[in-house]
Amino acid sequence: MELLADVSLLAGEDRIIGEPDAVHGAVYKEVIYVCPFNGAVKGKVLITNYRLYFRSSDTVSPDWTRRHTHSWGAALPVCVCVLTCLVCVDMRNLRFALKQEGHSRRDIFDLLSRYAFPLSSGLPLFAFVTQEKYAESGWSVYKALEEFRRQGLPNNKWRISFANANYDLCDTYPTVLVVPFQSQEEDLKRVSAFRSRGRIPVLSWIHRENKAVITRCSQPLVGMSGKRNKDDERYLDQIREANDTTKLTIFDARPSVNAVANKATGGGYEGDEYQNAELIFLDIQNIHVMRESLKKLKDIVYPNVEESHWLSSLESTHWLEHVKLVLSGAIQVADRVSSGKSVVVHCSDGWDRTAQLTSLAMLMLDCHYRTLRGFQVLIEKEWISFGHKFASRIGHGDKNHADQDRSPIFVQFIDCVWQMTRQFPTAFEFNEHLLLTILDHLYSCRFGTFLYNCESVRDQHEVKSRTVSLWSLVNSKTDIYLNPFYTPESGRVLYPVASMRHLELWVTYYIRWNPRIRHQSPVEQRYKELLALRDECLKKLEQLQLSDSSSPSEQLTHLHTPF
Repeated sequence: MELLADVSLLAGEDRIIGEPDAVHGAVYKEVIYVCPFNGAVKGKVLITNYRLYFRSSDTVSPDWTRRHTHSWGAALPVCVCVLTCLVCVDMRNLRFALKQEGHSRRDIFDLLSRYAFPLSSGLPLFAFVTQEKYAESGWSVYKALEEFRRQGLPNNKWRISFANANYDLCDTYPTVLVVPFQSQEEDLKRVSAFRSRGRIPVLSWIHRENKAVITRCSQPLVGMSGKRNKDDERYLDQIREANDTTKLTIFDARPSVNAVANKATGGGYEGDEYQNAELIFLDIQNIHVMRESLKKLKDIVYPNVEESHWLSSLESTHWLEHVKLVLSGAIQVADRVSSGKSVVVHCSDGWDRTAQLTSLAMLMLDCHYRTLRGFQVLIEKEWISFGHKFASRIGHGDKNHADQDRSPIFVQFIDCVWQMTRQFPTAFEFNEHLLLTILDHLYSCRFGTFLYNCESVRDQHEVKSRTVSLWSLVNSKTDIYLNPFYTPESGRVLYPVASMRHLELWVTYYIRWNPRIRHQSPVEQRYKELLALRDECLKKLEQLQLSDSSSPSEQLTHLHTPF
C-alpha cells in the first residue's frame, strides 16, 4: 500500500473507490507492466478520475517511473482491447498483465473505460471537476477587439461587425468579425448563404505598412451546375479594393482534383467569373490522409525503431511530405501579403487546412506571434475562436475511436511551428517545452482551452466560467517555457525552407517514450541554466554600468560569460 500512498494528486483529482480500504479508501491493483524496453516489471496501478498511475515495486530509475505516469489526456486510451492493452494517442501502447482473481481484470477494464471516456459514460470531463487555482486567468489572454486594435483596426477600409453577435450569421464563427468597410450587414447574410457552413471571408490579419490582408473563409457553394452569386463576387472585389490589389489571390488549400470533386456535394471553387482574382491550389491532403499518415508514423516509432530501414520507413509514412506542403503553402501566403497583395485562404469548410495556413503565415509575418503571449493569442484567434473542430478531431472523452472525423490537424500545425523554431532558433521567445505542453494538454481534458468545436458551443457549456485555461498554467511559471537564445527582431519576415532536406522528424515528441532515443539531459534543464546565466550576466552588466569605482576598461574585466 505504501508504494502509491505518496502520489500527489491535483486539486479535484480523486482516487477511484474500489474495494474499500481502511487507510487509503482505494484499491491499488497489483499488475505486471509488460515494458517493451525493460521486459516485465512488477508494480501497482492507481486509477483516478484523471489518470492511471503505475509505480514499479522492482528497482528502476526515478526517470523510468516518471515516464509511466499517464494522465487520461496525455495518454488517453483511444481503444481498450484484450483487457490489458491500452492504445494511446501519444504514440504509445501500454500492456499490463493481471492476476486471475475473480473479476479483477473486468474491474480494471470497467474503470478504465469509464474514466478514460467520461462523456460516453455520462461523466463530466475533468476540466469541469478540477479545482486548480492560478494567480492569473488565462481566459484574459485573448480579446478580439484588443488584438484587432493592435493591428491598427478598424480603419477607413475595414470595420468591426457584430452581425454574428448571436451566432446567427455563422454558428461556428466568433462574435467579432472584421469585414470590408463598404459591405452592409445584408450583404454579409447573402454572402453567408453562398459559402459552406456560412463561413464568409473575414479578415484575420492586416499588414501595417502595405495594408494587404489575410482573409479566411470556406468554399463557395458552386455545385455541379456552376452557380454564381453576384454578392459573393462583389464582396471579394471589395476585399481586393481595400488596398488597391490588382489581383486578389485566392489560395485553395486542396488539391485541384478534390476541389472539383467537391462540386458533386454542392461545393466547389472560385472560377473565371471572379474576374479580378487568381486561384492557386496548394495540394494539401484532407483530414483522412493526415490521420492515416500519423498512424503509419506511430507504427515505426513505437516501441521499436529499426535503424536499418529508418529512412525508407519514415518516407513511407509521408508525414514530413505533408508538413512540407503545409509550410510551403503558408510561405506562399506570407510572400504575397509581404509584397502588398491581399489574399483569401480556404479549404472545404475553412476550419482545418485554412487555420494551418493562416496561422503559420501570420507567424512568419508578425513577430508579436513569436512571443510567449503572442503565440497564445494566435492559437486562441485562428484555431479556437474561428472554430477548428477540436472535439471532433481529438474525440475528447468519447470512446468512438473509429470516428472518421478524427485527425491530427492541430498536431501537424504545432509540428510546423517546431520546424520553424529549428530553422530560426533566436526568433521565438518560447521554447520546445511549450509546444510539448500544448500538445499534451490538447488531449488531457484538464483545461477548457481545447474543448468543443466552436465558440458558440463553449458559451453553452460556460467553459470560461467553469474551467481553467491552459494559459493560466503556462503564465504561472513562464520561465520554463522561455527560449534563452531569443533575440527580438521587429518587422523581420521569416521564410523557412520547406524542403525535405531541411525538415526533421520531431524526435522529442514522436519518440520521446523510447529510452534509447531520449537525450542525456532534459532540454528544459539546459534552458533553465542558460536563462539563469543570462540573468546573471545582465545583472552584472547593470551593476557595472552604475558603478563609478573603476574605469570602463577595468569594469569589463569582471564580466565573464560562458556564452
